[in-house]
Amino acid sequence: MATTPTSSSGSTSADDLYRPFRSRRGRAVALAIGIAQAVLLVAIAVWLPPPFGWVDKLEITLVSAAVGLGLWRLGSVRALPTPAGLVVRNLVHTTRLEWAQIVAVRLGGGGPWVVLDLDDGDTLAVMAIQRADGELGQSEATRLATLVALNSRTSRDD
Repeated sequence: MATTPTSSSGSTSADDLYRPFRSRRGRAVALAIGIAQAVLLVAIAVWLPPPFGWVDKLEITLVSAAVGLGLWRLGSVRALPTPAGLVVRNLVHTTRLEWAQIVAVRLGGGGPWVVLDLDDGDTLAVMAIQRADGELGQSEATRLATLVALNSRTSRDD
């Protein structure tokens, strides 16, 4: 069962609600693969036998750096909630939303991460909240839905 985070006094605090969303498992996997590929490719570059020269070794090292950069970006996906809105940093794009733009928060249907339904009919994936994180992912989706409900109320609240 998903719950919203609570402080030690048992009530949900604003600091708890507005802390950043980050995937734990996604970050760990990106870090582990990044280190492993860097060690492997740099070792290959160092011990590459002749007739391969320094240009070949440099190219392998540059490939390792490019892969590491991509994995760093994958591990750094996040969503930053503020009282004004939500900043979603995914793999390629960073999107700034006002709370009123978010109509619904979904983590279901077999998708790997939370999807936001937006007021213009579009959707936006939030890669920082992942199904792979299990119960934590579900509770983070609930926390995001709580933030949307708290920050997008109108006088009519329809």
